[in-house]
Amino acid sequence: MYLKLSGASHFRQRIILSTLSGRAIEINDIRPSSESPGLAEHEASLLRLVEKVTNGCEVIINETGTRLRYRPGFVTGSPPGEHLHHDCGNVKSIGWYLEVLVLICMFGKYPLSMTLTGVTNDDVDVGVDTWRTVTLPLLRTVLHGDGDALAERVVGGFELRIQKRGLPPEGGGEVVLSVPITKGKIPPVSVLEEGLVKRVRGIAYGCRVSPSITNRLVDGARGVLNALLPDVYVFTDHMSGEKGGRSPGYGLLLVGETTSGRMVSAEVAEVSSANLVASSVHRSQRVPEDVGKEGACLLLEEVSKGGVVDSSHQGMLLLLCALGPEEINEVRLGPLTPHAVRTLRHLKEFLGVQFSVRPENSSGTIFLSCIGAGVANSNKRLT
Repeated sequence: MYLKLSGASHFRQRIILSTLSGRAIEINDIRPSSESPGLAEHEASLLRLVEKVTNGCEVIINETGTRLRYRPGFVTGSPPGEHLHHDCGNVKSIGWYLEVLVLICMFGKYPLSMTLTGVTNDDVDVGVDTWRTVTLPLLRTVLHGDGDALAERVVGGFELRIQKRGLPPEGGGEVVLSVPITKGKIPPVSVLEEGLVKRVRGIAYGCRVSPSITNRLVDGARGVLNALLPDVYVFTDHMSGEKGGRSPGYGLLLVGETTSGRMVSAEVAEVSSANLVASSVHRSQRVPEDVGKEGACLLLEEVSKGGVVDSSHQGMLLLLCALGPEEINEVRLGPLTPHAVRTLRHLKEFLGVQFSVRPENSSGTIFLSCIGAGVANSNKRLT
């Protein structure tokens, strides 16, 4: 029996929840009136990626590509002695694929080891620097639970190595991802303490541009942040030649670390005027100092919203709460993004999990709590 859905929105989330819940889905009306109807190139690539890390999944697409039937299989990860590879293409960045890959492979039979090639950073999706610096540490925190439970609950460790950077439109980046497997269920999620920002760390990167560009990015960001906080340090990462990919560009990731151990991030990237294929809005080229200032202002905006994570991580944290054990799982978030709201609806559809929402007017944050679905890793080896 297929769970019937409509439209092309939140495609990744539907594949994740279908795979983890074991529920087959049928998605109809996928861009029926578009000039290019049906599944997009990056969505078809995502389905091929899922097929590589699962066994027995069934994908049926009609002739026009406007209807998809997906029946999940067992998540295998990387069999012993194998290292998987996938070309993500240049339409979407590697970060767009990582959310699906990491969340389903946590519940796999074997730890995952995979090389992904394509676009590492753009101005649309979450970049690989955010994944390496913020997202994977967040997952480590959630899996850790109480005491020294990490070693008992997971096999292997999260790791993301950036071998080459690649910006749109030509890409050329390469990363190596390692994902551990969970043993049984993940621990209860309770992330409530915001804390105050005590320091800011960041990475300014440049690909196939002058090395001085990264220093100018740092100057622009520090010009805003040093007026508020003395402890600001931004690393520079300049890549040229083969390691710099095939297209020029530069960008900045800033991370605010709080007294409670939380991390709030903001990312901005700039590609040359000829590289606006991945951008939804055409804009004139900006100088590095302005890009650095924009990154600092975006970080301050994220901090002002409150919550234990920034806007780009709200959906993932809610999903982890819903996957948690059949007891109270709770988080504190800032104003919910449209993606987070849609996540709440999908969690009810796939897992039957409903959240209790309680706003706190004094801080402008929202407490969300639920009884988890108790999703366990049934794919793990028994020996």
